[in-house]
Amino acid sequence: MEFRHLVSFITIAEELHFGRAAQRLHLTQPSLSAQLQKLEKSLGVQLVARNSHEVKLTPAGREFESQARIIVAQMDRAAAVAKATAEGRAGALNIGYNLPASRHVLPEALTRMTDRHPDIVVSLWEKRTGPQMAALSDGSLDLALVYGHPSTTDFRYRRLLHRVPLVAVVGRRHRWADRPGVPFAELEGQECVLFAREQCPAMYDSIFRAAADTKITLAVAQSADDPGATAHMVSVRPLVGFASLPRAISMGMGATGSSSVAVKLFDPVPTLDLYAVWRADETNPAVSLFLDCVDSPEPARLDIARALSA
Repeated sequence: MEFRHLVSFITIAEELHFGRAAQRLHLTQPSLSAQLQKLEKSLGVQLVARNSHEVKLTPAGREFESQARIIVAQMDRAAAVAKATAEGRAGALNIGYNLPASRHVLPEALTRMTDRHPDIVVSLWEKRTGPQMAALSDGSLDLALVYGHPSTTDFRYRRLLHRVPLVAVVGRRHRWADRPGVPFAELEGQECVLFAREQCPAMYDSIFRAAADTKITLAVAQSADDPGATAHMVSVRPLVGFASLPRAISMGMGATGSSSVAVKLFDPVPTLDLYAVWRADETNPAVSLFLDCVDSPEPARLDIARALSA
C-alpha cells in the first residue's frame, strides 16, 4: 500500500467519477485505474464498484475511506510539524539551569519565548553545572545555563550574568555569624566544607583562586554535594561552607529560624559569571530562538551588601 494510492482512492470517493478524479490528480484515467487496482489487490477487497453508468463505493470502500482520511490527515500533520520544527516554529527544547538563571534569566526569557513561539515546548531541568554539561554532551539537554564556560571547541557559549558573588555559609553559633563581612584571608586555618570540583568547576576554581590571591591554604575538612547539605553541616559544626549569593537568599540564610547565616567575603570577593552553553554542532533551531529571547545587555553586578541586608 502506497500513500499516493490512498490519496487517489479518496479523490475517487469524492468525485465518484474517474475522469474528474484523474483530472484533479493530474493523471490519466488508465493510471488512476491502475493505482486503484494495486490498492485493492494489496487489501484483498474491492473498494469501488463501477459500470458504464455509475461509480460507487462498496461497503468495504466506505469504511476504508474514513480510515484512509485519518491516515492522510496524520501524514499532512506530520509534514507540517516537521516543516515547522525545521523552521524553528515548533518543536521541543530542553534547558538546564541553576538558581541564578531561574531568578534572573528564565522569567523574562520564557515569557518572550511563549509569546513569540507558542508551539515550541520548553522543558526545564534544575541541575548543577557538572551534571548540566554531562547532559548537554549526551544530548539530553539542548541548552545549559551554568557557571563558567567550557574551554573546548565542542561547545559555544554566551555570557548572561556578570560577577555573581559567593558568600561564606556558617552556623548560628559560629564566631563569624554576627559579622557583616569577613576578609577572605581569615579563612586561613578555618576548616571548610566543600563540594567536589566536578559538581561546579567554575565555583570551585573561583574559591581556590581567591585563596591563591590571598596566599592562604584552604583546609577542606568535609565534603557536601549540595548547598542544603552544606547548611546542615555548618549548623552543627564550626565549619565554613560556600554558596552563591542568590542561593543563600533563596534558602533564607540569616532569616529568623534559619540554622545558617550567609556572611559577605571581601578582599577579594569571589565571583562567578553565568553563561548559556550549547553544542557547537547543534541543529535544533529552537536554541537560537531562545537565545534571541534573552536580554542581550549584561545585567548589572549583583549588590551583595544590599541583598544580604534586605
